[in-house]
Amino acid sequence: MLRIAGLCLAVLVLGTAGVGWWFYEHLNGNINSVPLDGKGGAEKADAFGRTPINILVMGSDGRTSAADCKLGGGCSKTGVQSGSGNADVEMVVHISADRSNATVMSIPRDTVTDIPACKDTATGTSTAGYHGQINSALQYGPACQVATVHQLTGIPIDHFVQLDFSGVVKMSDAVGGVSVCVSADVYDTYSHLKLSKGTHTLKGETALEFVRSRHGFGDGSDLGRTLTQHIFLSAMIRKFKSAGTLTDPTAVYDLADAATKALTVDDGLGSVKKLIGLAADVNKVPTKRMTFTTMQTAPDPSDSDRVVVADGAKSLFAAIAGDQSLSTGSGGRSTAAAATATATASAVPPSRIAVTVENGTGITGRASTVANALTGQGFSSATTTANAPSSAAVTTLTYGTGRKGEARTAAKALGLSSSHLKQGTGTGLTLVIGSDWPSGTSFPGGTSSPAPADTKTAVAGAHVSTADQGKHCAQVSPYKTVALNGVPMTPSQAYAAAATKPDSDS
Repeated sequence: MLRIAGLCLAVLVLGTAGVGWWFYEHLNGNINSVPLDGKGGAEKADAFGRTPINILVMGSDGRTSAADCKLGGGCSKTGVQSGSGNADVEMVVHISADRSNATVMSIPRDTVTDIPACKDTATGTSTAGYHGQINSALQYGPACQVATVHQLTGIPIDHFVQLDFSGVVKMSDAVGGVSVCVSADVYDTYSHLKLSKGTHTLKGETALEFVRSRHGFGDGSDLGRTLTQHIFLSAMIRKFKSAGTLTDPTAVYDLADAATKALTVDDGLGSVKKLIGLAADVNKVPTKRMTFTTMQTAPDPSDSDRVVVADGAKSLFAAIAGDQSLSTGSGGRSTAAAATATATASAVPPSRIAVTVENGTGITGRASTVANALTGQGFSSATTTANAPSSAAVTTLTYGTGRKGEARTAAKALGLSSSHLKQGTGTGLTLVIGSDWPSGTSFPGGTSSPAPADTKTAVAGAHVSTADQGKHCAQVSPYKTVALNGVPMTPSQAYAAAATKPDSDS
């Protein structure tokens, strides 16, 4: 997100400096774009006709050039590789419809999920679909990775941005380095990052070592790496927004030229003009309203080295798909957000609502179809299905005493008007699907919309931070996550044991 913002602002600066047209054409020639082919779904406009923007930002581990082989290693036997590699960094960047807030959600690369059937239009490589690690979908093209994330989260993905190893180096050099701090001495013997406790300005290969490090921070897993990447990106955001960063013509040229050479984007962002429009939207969001999160995960029952999506992530997905702000900073709310809050003040979050769905149509599978639609929108996993005691001509949603708020939330999600609601003597919610609703997951002629997500549940365990938080240090792992000369050590012990090795930023 910030790389694009910096690029576009740079183009604007140069355009006013009188060298814009030549440089504009030069940058257009740098940009590599590929079609998305509608794999990510489509956004819906809000009540004011505005649409959110969702971008999948990917960092590829592909060694597809001599520069990437040198930086990433591993090419001594294979040589320069072909294809896209794996998407070892995946972030869904959401920019709200009113441009008042943004959310960046990281997806750990160790997540196991279903990869849909895909074909890479550039290489012809295809798959019929499989169950595997989420980052492997990029091997079948960027559009496949987008389709996989869309299928997993339900979030429409409008665009993608892909960056490789050398791109990180070029970008960090072009902005003059990014300032971050580490909580203790750290030496990740895998990524080769070696830094003393305190604050450092990271450039070039050192920046790459920092964002790639998964053994140096947290618990040594990919989760720790997502958190340090958030620290790095937040620092880069603050630098872009700070006074003077984009006023040096030489620095601006280097930044824009490096960015366009380093990025692969979808056709929808495949020109400087389109990137300028995106940059203007991003620049409207204050840092305190840019929220960083990490998708909640649980251990994979079949593989302790992998993770699966946790139930709590459904609320996070629903909040992003529903264009709800997760900002923890103060900052004024938009008109649209205030209106939404007022309209739903009496509603109950769907994660607290279980519905008994009964099929009164005689059509096999109707209850399961609607129940799955409800849980897919974040309703409780305790939602159940059954056959109605008798056939029903009219669909009804019956609620018990004190459950009217729950009924309204469910009705809104299903497109049911108030005429379908009635109070009963039971304790919960029972939806009887009548013959007036023979197919689909939204009542015919209704105005269904996703129920508002429970934002407290959405951010629980999601490691939330905002881009204005400049005092956070990357937490060095206290565990023996690295090894030196075959001996397991903590990253700090390895730093002390490798006293003769220069620090990465020396």
